[in-house]
Amino acid sequence: MKMTEELWLVVAIAAVWAALAAVYALVPSLGMPGYVRVWGGGAALFLLLAAVLAAAGWTARRG
Repeated sequence: MKMTEELWLVVAIAAVWAALAAVYALVPSLGMPGYVRVWGGGAALFLLLAAVLAAAGWTARRG
């Protein structure tokens, strides 16, 4: 499956959000454990958007 540029961008954004969630979870000196859920939720949202884009692209090429 060939990924479009938009799909790559959304996956990259999800990776950045996931990395930020990991930083907030693993660095106790930041003192913001609540933000793990915010950044993690954003990463999940962008991954869901990437899945929708991939499905739409697959359907468009198929049909």
